[in-house]
Amino acid sequence: MAGGRKKTATCQTVHDVLQFAIQGEIEAAKGYGEMARKTKTPGLKTMLLELQSEEQNHKKLLEDLAAGKVVPLPTGEIEDLRISDYLIEGPLDEGSSLQDLLIFAAKKEAKAVELYTRLLGECPLPEQKRLFEFLIQQEKSHKLKLEKEYETTILQED
Repeated sequence: MAGGRKKTATCQTVHDVLQFAIQGEIEAAKGYGEMARKTKTPGLKTMLLELQSEEQNHKKLLEDLAAGKVVPLPTGEIEDLRISDYLIEGPLDEGSSLQDLLIFAAKKEAKAVELYTRLLGECPLPEQKRLFEFLIQQEKSHKLKLEKEYETTILQED
């Protein structure tokens, strides 16, 4: 959920890219933790805490890469339900509904995908491209998880 970042990465070195991505994972984990504290829905709280944990794991993986460890970066195509593409995101507050939280989080993941896709196109080095391809897949998988939850809990209520 890197979409909230204000800085942009430079593609001068892999180290620069990794540090940028690490900061994004820290912010994303913090954001999911804040959303988990705001929600009163137990199932959503669990899912948000799982996403927070995944972001923390991504941070660790990126730190390992920055330290020179060889880490396999899986890639593959992730389904896009595109549900949140057509929804309007509003600000979150104490009274935010489950629907509001899911839309907000899915939109953040989509913004992260857009950012990493843009950076992928700007980075000339193959190892940088592989890293951004991995990050794109991770953010897409989070968006998919959120949209599936939206589909199950919100769209099925009608």
